[in-house]
Amino acid sequence: MLRQAILKTAASHRARRAIEATPLTRSVVDRFVAGEDVPAAVRASGRLQTSGCLATLDYLGEDTTDRARADHVTRQYVALLDALAVAGLTGTAEVSIKLSALGQALPREGEAVALENALRICAAAARAGTTVTVDMEDHTTTDSTLGIVAQLRREFPQTGAVIQAYLHRSEADCRELATAGSRVRLCKGAYREPASVAYQSRAEVTAAYLRCAEILMGGPGYPMLATHDPEIIEAGTRLAAGRAGGHAGYEFQMLYGIRPGEQARLAEAGHQVRVYVPFGEEWYGYLMRRLAERPANLLFFLRALTSRN
Repeated sequence: MLRQAILKTAASHRARRAIEATPLTRSVVDRFVAGEDVPAAVRASGRLQTSGCLATLDYLGEDTTDRARADHVTRQYVALLDALAVAGLTGTAEVSIKLSALGQALPREGEAVALENALRICAAAARAGTTVTVDMEDHTTTDSTLGIVAQLRREFPQTGAVIQAYLHRSEADCRELATAGSRVRLCKGAYREPASVAYQSRAEVTAAYLRCAEILMGGPGYPMLATHDPEIIEAGTRLAAGRAGGHAGYEFQMLYGIRPGEQARLAEAGHQVRVYVPFGEEWYGYLMRRLAERPANLLFFLRALTSRN
């Protein structure tokens, strides 16, 4: 119930204006968002490299309905990739893109525009010596997104896909994607979805995630287990123990600012750990989804808003 209420708040323009106008919101944003520009994102990547972690960088923004905005987002990614290359960070940092930010939702030509912009970003990543992962959004875009990923992989086979375990269809999608060389990030899912397409209870979602993880970890691809759930991390570690290639054949992924101690513990144990680093001015929707995922995040937010310090 709480999660659904927070996700509903995320869609409220009135709630957004109220939260953005609260001065102490900044301290919360700084925990979960690396900064508002490319230099801040590069600095965060450097800190993660020093700590022994990998990074994937997301320029915040989605549901773009303006071609100029979609082109702007694309240019930001190209600039970011160029800056990462100059800083010598492309060995440990990649980028994550949302197709809706690249024009997918534009009328008539949305898919073509998103594909064109995604190809530009993939080409910039290839020049820089790194890769791109295509984020998954709400269930209405799943087929379109997977179709665009398939087209990107024709020229850039290392392009990563994302599967949200709470969707009923995801086990079948994992079987199709669990092929040699296929990079697949598995997450629980953070959008408000109806029961007709997605599991609703925490237990059902966890069980679905574990089934999907077993499919991916049992295949010849490159699984990326995106989770902060101790039960799933333990299960993922057990599944990884039987994989050929050792720690180099998979990775755990976690969000910037969430469970940094666990990120360090896994890295110190020899696992590859990639941190999802968001940056940019469009932080509101991202923050709301992070608060919905864990009650502890919401408590942190409320304490910050009510603190006199």
